[in-house]
Amino acid sequence: MTPAHLSAMWRTIAPGLGNHLWQSTLFAAAAGLLILILRNNQARIRYGLWLAASVKFLIPFSLLVSMGNRLAWPHAAAGANAGLYFAMEEVSQPFTQPPVSLISSAAPTVSQSVLHLLPAILAATWICGFAVVLFVWCARWRQISAAMRESAPLLEGREVDALRRLERVAGLRRPIDFVLSRAALEPGIFGIARPVLIWPEGISKHLEDAHLEAILAHEVWHVRRQDNLAAAIHMMVEAAFWFHPLVWWLGARLVEERERACDEQVLEMGGERQVYAESILKVCEFCVGSPLACVSGVTGSDLKKRMVSIMTERIARKLDLGRKLLLSTAVLVTLSSPIVLGMLNATQGRAQAQSASTGTNAPLYKSASIKPHKSVNGADRPVGIMFGPDGFNARGATLQTIIGTAYGVQPDLISGAPDWVSSEKYDIVVKPSDSSSEDAPKGAGGIGIQQLRLMLQALLADRFQMTLHRQTKDIQVYELVVAEGGSKLQEAKPGDSYANGFKGPNGHTGTGLLQMGPGELIDQGATLQPLVEQLSWQLHQTVVDKTGLTGNYDFTLRWTPGQGEGFKSMGGRPDSVGSADSSGPTIFMALQDQLGLKLEPQTAPMQVLVIDHVERPTEN
Repeated sequence: MTPAHLSAMWRTIAPGLGNHLWQSTLFAAAAGLLILILRNNQARIRYGLWLAASVKFLIPFSLLVSMGNRLAWPHAAAGANAGLYFAMEEVSQPFTQPPVSLISSAAPTVSQSVLHLLPAILAATWICGFAVVLFVWCARWRQISAAMRESAPLLEGREVDALRRLERVAGLRRPIDFVLSRAALEPGIFGIARPVLIWPEGISKHLEDAHLEAILAHEVWHVRRQDNLAAAIHMMVEAAFWFHPLVWWLGARLVEERERACDEQVLEMGGERQVYAESILKVCEFCVGSPLACVSGVTGSDLKKRMVSIMTERIARKLDLGRKLLLSTAVLVTLSSPIVLGMLNATQGRAQAQSASTGTNAPLYKSASIKPHKSVNGADRPVGIMFGPDGFNARGATLQTIIGTAYGVQPDLISGAPDWVSSEKYDIVVKPSDSSSEDAPKGAGGIGIQQLRLMLQALLADRFQMTLHRQTKDIQVYELVVAEGGSKLQEAKPGDSYANGFKGPNGHTGTGLLQMGPGELIDQGATLQPLVEQLSWQLHQTVVDKTGLTGNYDFTLRWTPGQGEGFKSMGGRPDSVGSADSSGPTIFMALQDQLGLKLEPQTAPMQVLVIDHVERPTEN
């Protein structure tokens, strides 16, 4: 994978990763606030909240946002939801910004090289940290596995009898395997699906029956609560997000609250406080703690605090009605907030063009006619799309083509639409509103392309009830780059004037597009953007400008249209004019010979329009 590809991936991944970490941190802070309120309640409640904060790191809210996108209010007004939507988006996704290049042209060469390699450096650093965490855990796991291999099953005795009795009290359906270990490890539960109780050899003779039962009860409750499974999940969080200090702090809180939760369960079963505290101290005297958090022992957490808590006569309060309502409300808000954000996002996307209707630059349409396309004498006429002073006119166009025209994307950047979107054809005529025509650039011959696109977006929202959202995917594209011999483009000279009212670089700064036709593109005083757009339409595949050329140019590109090659362009003529000449240059050859540019196929992360909802058009 090249540094350039890594840089492109970083610009795509970084905002989403930043938002995910920010949301997870906020979630943990909210959990901490709830725990502060519930500090006098049972430890199992606090443990569940910390565990939820840990699991949140593995579950991005974008999954719930996607669900909300599919539940958008199809007829909701943009103005009613815009303020709430933007406020929620600002808080929950502060790192979502337009892609910014990591390389500044004004930076020194050394700085450019470092910035260009920054994504690769960050990726290598994360992989090294991930590998170190796994290596340490694997080494500790092997230590416990070695102790397990040297252990012998314990099938009878007062330890086994006490364990079976406690299993019945705790409601365990499957008996816990009991092994006697020669290692000095503390008593602990090893394994998740089939838990095994490791019991150090020789400790029983130092324990009275009451002490023995207290320790075994503690371990039984670890199994009953599935503490090893929860610890393993948090270990995954620590491995993936080792760079975030919060996940390690959460791990300490989880161990602390799980031990206190088991202490509370043992005491609720009728265990004597003094006997239970003595049993824990005896284990500490003869054994060493488990090296892994996913092996539930008896001596974990801060022993001094545990002893104080155990010996205090205060009983942890169960949740009263008010705190139950508080927890229920917190869970409901947590789950519903991203879904509501997704619903508002889709609704806002649907009404994007309409949301400006209260302003002075409202690019809305005055009237629209949508009719199913009818063939003439059983044969379809060529597809025709035209922008002009009177608005938009399409003949025999699929809705997929209209969507691509409205958002300036190729069909390969549209997904999620039903089959009829790309098969059923329509004749569409859209007349712009008076305000749109008034805002058109002078000399442009009518409404501007951007206003027309917003007008079509409003049409899609109104008449087709379309909602969508954007998503990043890796797709096949063409990259437009400078050929080996260098660019042959001629910069437009200041002061030049062109036909149709377009001016050179010191006059009109927009696209000076003069003529388009089958196998021909003439541009004067324009950037490379119209060339990129026309190449995308011509090749039916997205073209990405990687030339780094930012000036205004005069150029003429002529090539031989391929067999069946359409010419669907904004303002262009359909390819019913002209014929293919196999002896002429292809568009790839013409680009390199005439302009000094070339197209290279690549896989790149691109923003894709995902259609969440669309309906067949309403009546005129």
